Amino acid sequence: MTDNRLTRMLAGSAMAALALGGCASTASGPQLPPASFVALQEGPGEEYVIGPLDELTVFVWRNPELGAEVQVRPDGRITTPLITDMPAVGKTPSMLAEDIKLQLSQYIEEPIVSVIVNKFAGTFSQQVRVVGATEKPASLPFRANMTLLDAMIAVGGLSEYASGNRARLIRFDKEQGRQREYALRLGDLLKKGDSKANVMLNPGDVIIIPESMF
Repeated sequence: MTDNRLTRMLAGSAMAALALGGCASTASGPQLPPASFVALQEGPGEEYVIGPLDELTVFVWRNPELGAEVQVRPDGRITTPLITDMPAVGKTPSMLAEDIKLQLSQYIEEPIVSVIVNKFAGTFSQQVRVVGATEKPASLPFRANMTLLDAMIAVGGLSEYASGNRARLIRFDKEQGRQREYALRLGDLLKKGDSKANVMLNPGDVIIIPESMF
């Protein structure tokens, strides 16, 4: 084998190794815009939808004995004084308050009812799921202005063997009626403090973190 041929083979092997290493370190595909400072400020989001295991306070003005602190059962219902098995899951607090008001109208005149969510788990469609090479894979209740960094702090960050820059975000695109996949740079965000790698999350997002191939 000639020296030139051997040189070309070694060069080709090196280029292949670099290409493979690049694929292992960074996920390909479209990326979401970074979360801006304005977007990170707290503010109102879409009105919350009650989910199973949420803890609620039902308050009836001038009739405190008809109120209660209750947890939504796994079957999606609650029970309060004078009301049995009221469906709660899938309703906003104001919708549930209106339904309770209608039921109580059979017993008292023009009741004024309010519902407060004390602890929330969220419906399946409102949760953000983080799976793969993380310390604590979890389903997280979505909240207004939630970011990728918020989610990663909640699950304890990346595991020892995580390939953070190959992570992906799966999001359902309502306009197109299909799921879309975006590349994430979790390694840059968590290990280098690159704020441009932080993105806004939507209800129902799924974050998938693979392990390193090496």
